[in-house]
Amino acid sequence: MKKFLSVTLAAAMVLSLAACGSSSSNEADSTAAGAAEDKTYVIATDTVFAPFEFTDEENNFVGIDVDILDAIAQDQGFKYELQSLGFDAAVASLESGQSDGVIAGMSITDERKQKYDFSEAYYDSYVCMAVKDGSDIQGYEDLEGKTVAAKTGTQGADCAESLKDQYGFNIQYFDESSLMYQDVVTGNSVACFEDQPVMAYGITQGNGLKIAAEEQENFSTPYGFAVLKGQNQELLEMFNTGLANIIENGTYDEIVAKYTNAE
Repeated sequence: MKKFLSVTLAAAMVLSLAACGSSSSNEADSTAAGAAEDKTYVIATDTVFAPFEFTDEENNFVGIDVDILDAIAQDQGFKYELQSLGFDAAVASLESGQSDGVIAGMSITDERKQKYDFSEAYYDSYVCMAVKDGSDIQGYEDLEGKTVAAKTGTQGADCAESLKDQYGFNIQYFDESSLMYQDVVTGNSVACFEDQPVMAYGITQGNGLKIAAEEQENFSTPYGFAVLKGQNQELLEMFNTGLANIIENGTYDEIVAKYTNAE
């Protein structure tokens, strides 16, 4: 009888402890879910990469990337802090864990996929070469022995590097598109390599350049939102879901038209 009571009591204690453990686990899960809802994601971006991110005449930070991120955040109900750092600095902040994601006209490439997880493409782009308006440079064959400008870490730089030996030119690197354009306008460089939609917008805004060549096949790449590989998957999922929603409801087309139709 005593043995029976002991076994019964022990079984009851095990059930009681199991119930306590279950309650504690649920509470922890609930707390974690609440913490995720309260999180403010830090998103890094470029400084001047119009029409994707730039400061307008009223000193507001605007652009296709800026508006798309905001529309997706509203659609998905998450909070974020946008930090304008410059392209290289934005990528560095992601890799060091100081930011959760990057949206900066970032081309999705196989090389980058080794380090980052990308969203679905939100814009298709390709590289062009621009020269000073009125320049005698007609194409790559006119670049021999001369210096061209490229922006560090971009598809434009990759394109220039792929053509460098074939056409015999040198490359000067810059951290910002505006500095690169100025180098061409002042004559220090005879041409620069840039994403076509960015250059096309700059020309409409009077940057003093004209497009001399385009690489629509070899350097045609989509832009994507990036997180560090294997991290912030919930943010990536929300971006993809929100992107699909704003494309479906027409918000995406309104945003792109707002900037690409600028005169």
